Amino acid sequence: MALTYSEPHPLGSPAPDFSLKGVDGRTYSLASFRDSKALVVIFMCNHCPYVIAVQDRINALAKVYAQKGVSIIGINSNDAERYPDDSFDKMIERSKSQRYDFAYVQDPTQEVAKAYGAVCTPDPYVYEKVGEKMVLRYHGRIDDNWKDPSQVEQRDLANALEKILASQPVDPDQKPAMGCSIKWKQN
Repeated sequence: MALTYSEPHPLGSPAPDFSLKGVDGRTYSLASFRDSKALVVIFMCNHCPYVIAVQDRINALAKVYAQKGVSIIGINSNDAERYPDDSFDKMIERSKSQRYDFAYVQDPTQEVAKAYGAVCTPDPYVYEKVGEKMVLRYHGRIDDNWKDPSQVEQRDLANALEKILASQPVDPDQKPAMGCSIKWKQN
């Protein structure tokens, strides 16, 4: 498990499009979320202990913010051949056992992770709908204590969503996400 921190991206940049199959059998793209006020894209997986530690928090955010017009999509870009716990079948199992309230999709070519510049799991990006585009407003950690939810004092991702929903600027001083490195395919 190699600890990796997310890399900064220019706020205001548009969300790259994608077309990925979800564990529910649907195919998702940016157009799937055209009616959302904001879209949270989280690069995640099944086996990373950092993701396992926060998956309930991600699911809780999905439940709370869906009612406010926010969508969440989890994208698994890990090499499933070398990491079979991240296979599509295992993703289906995880989604069911954890009762995910958000779309969970596989990026088998890893092209979507590369387009976003994702490097770790979890690696959250928050986009605000501006006209017909989704524009990056937040890219950083979920909160300030990945290990122990009872010790969380700063809910960075939720705070960013609240600012977006209130039509206020999101603080540009954003702490990077941290987690396992994305498991890239070997050439």
